[in-house]
Amino acid sequence: MVNRFLDLQVRVPNKRLCGSSKDWLIFVDKNVADKNFGVTLINPFFRVRGSREKENSIIRLPPLTPPGWEKWLRRCEDYVYKATMSGDPIQDPNNCIVFVIYLEQTLLAFIKPGKDTTWTYVDASVDNTDRGCRLVEEVTCLEGKYYAVNHWSELISFDVTAESYSNVKLVVPAGFKENCIIKRYLVETKERELRMVQKYIEFDDEKHIRVTNKFRVFKLNFNLCKWIEETTLGEFALFLGDNTSVAVKPSKFSRCRPNQIYFNHDSDLFSRYGPHDYGVYNIKDKSFSQPYTKQAKNLVKKSNRLPIWVVPSFRL
Repeated sequence: MVNRFLDLQVRVPNKRLCGSSKDWLIFVDKNVADKNFGVTLINPFFRVRGSREKENSIIRLPPLTPPGWEKWLRRCEDYVYKATMSGDPIQDPNNCIVFVIYLEQTLLAFIKPGKDTTWTYVDASVDNTDRGCRLVEEVTCLEGKYYAVNHWSELISFDVTAESYSNVKLVVPAGFKENCIIKRYLVETKERELRMVQKYIEFDDEKHIRVTNKFRVFKLNFNLCKWIEETTLGEFALFLGDNTSVAVKPSKFSRCRPNQIYFNHDSDLFSRYGPHDYGVYNIKDKSFSQPYTKQAKNLVKKSNRLPIWVVPSFRL
């Protein structure tokens, strides 16, 4: 169980937080002067209160202005659904690509910080499917290849090039027909192992709450191009939310347990409820427990911001 409270205060802006990855937080905000949207990378561990701010703690990216962006100027909270990175922009700049999922169709765009001056907006059309690279829910990189999962649990591959088409291909077709609300996550557990996690949620509009009911875990069979359901995570624990989905070995983290899913209340396309839908799901007995101390719960409630997992590259 997560039961340790760190008295660590970091300086972050009051902007829309849409992701965390590789030590960094990813924000989007409306640039009033230029009348556009900007994406900013901030390393919170470079900006701890009481210590000197480190160089390169903030990286501002070029404006994110896909076709039709102007009508979203008054809806900054909904402009970017989720963001992630493939590498640390300071420690590993050659392999750093920032991905954002944006607008109501949750389309995909990417940029290489320090190299590109504009974003590349991935063409939503994909051969052999009329759904294509739209309603994207998560992006990941596995062995130098880039994948996205969409609302229909289709797995899409694409290349990172300056061309908008980006050689988008359908890897796994849709195979799930369920009349319920599902959120999807992609996570690499170990070398050449890709898993998709489905989180089942319900909404109570009278109580203004969102509730997670269960999880299902699937492993990609590359040979069959098919998702295979699994009943265990083995030695791994997963951390899911607005952050880049992370698999860790609890043997390296004393306060974490294997075969469990630690999840936070994250963004969705259906409501603004929260933050309250967080917990720990035990894969073996399908039970739920609470991850936060009473003090942490009070801070989450008081901040009125969605909590997010951050995996530091150093021991706190």
